[in-house]
Amino acid sequence: QLLEPITQQGLNMTRIESRPSRRGVWDYVFFIDLEGHQDDPAVAKALRELRQRADLCTVLGSYPIDSIRL
Repeated sequence: QLLEPITQQGLNMTRIESRPSRRGVWDYVFFIDLEGHQDDPAVAKALRELRQRADLCTVLGSYPIDSIRL
């Protein structure tokens, strides 16, 4: 249910990782990478909805896609 806004907005999740939280046993922190920039309307809407559902939601970085392909 927590990740539902990502699928509803048609976003691609490229990575998900979990780490034990320091808050307690069986409490985990998740790191999610998405395609898109936080200013894109679909990404912004998904982030708003995630913040309403999650105890904590922080954007660690948002970067434009590199237009140069090697």
